[in-house]
Amino acid sequence: MPARTTAAGPATAPTTATAAAAAVRRLRGGPAAGLLAACHPLPAAAVTLFAAALATAAGHDLAGGAAAAAAVAAGQLSVGWSNDRADLRRDRAVGRRDKPLVAGTVRPAAVTAAAALALLLCVPLSLAGGLLAGTVHLVGVAAAWGYNLWLKRTAASWLPYALAFGLLPAFITLGLPGAPWPPPWLTAAAALLGAGAHFANVLPDIADDLATGVAGLPQRLGARYSAALAALLVLGSAAALVAGPPGRVTAYGWGLLAGTAAGLLLAARRPAGRLPFLAVLAVAGADVLLLVVQLRPA
Repeated sequence: MPARTTAAGPATAPTTATAAAAAVRRLRGGPAAGLLAACHPLPAAAVTLFAAALATAAGHDLAGGAAAAAAVAAGQLSVGWSNDRADLRRDRAVGRRDKPLVAGTVRPAAVTAAAALALLLCVPLSLAGGLLAGTVHLVGVAAAWGYNLWLKRTAASWLPYALAFGLLPAFITLGLPGAPWPPPWLTAAAALLGAGAHFANVLPDIADDLATGVAGLPQRLGARYSAALAALLVLGSAAALVAGPPGRVTAYGWGLLAGTAAGLLLAARRPAGRLPFLAVLAVAGADVLLLVVQLRPA
């Protein structure tokens, strides 16, 4: 009897561990994980966090800032899911196994339903900040959907990014008492950052895009010129944030300009990878820190 217990013990333990490991793998590669990956979680989270920080800097209370962030999150989720769903045929053609829909970890119908539900939720969440503010945000979301469904294949592919990002500060400020519009320098900075993000985001996929008939402006210019243009646009965004507000340029502002120029120069030397887009996200984070200081109510 003791011999049987001893023999069974080692046999049972590996079996239990193997089953647990298999369960973890199924969880990581299951439909929920696939659905999360299909929403483009990094940019969606980044834009939502930036909107929340901007709302705080502009003077929203906790409830107002949370409502604005929720609206932006819903819009970003709808845009991310619709992007992967719209690109499914092209992603399959070029063997994009890193995409959950191509890998089969989530069904196309689930992504379609998630995108529709997020878009449906985005409407009341946006309008909670007021009719004008909500309309502005929904126009930005509509521009992003327009990119996914059509404009990404045209020379105007940059326009939805510039419009959607440029309207984001207006959505935040129009939700404040008195519904003020943001200063022009802030709108310009956001639009330039959005256009720069477009050029940087497309860089790794230019060859695959051209092979499947997607010929937006970055694809037409090529990786080298698109990387240079992305750097100039993002640097212009930082310059607008630094020079736009009244008063003297702070030490942080000069540091932001210098750091942006250096970081983008290094990223532009490797235009085929994700480094340029990650550099844009880093610059956007530094921009938001500057805005928190500049827009903080006295």
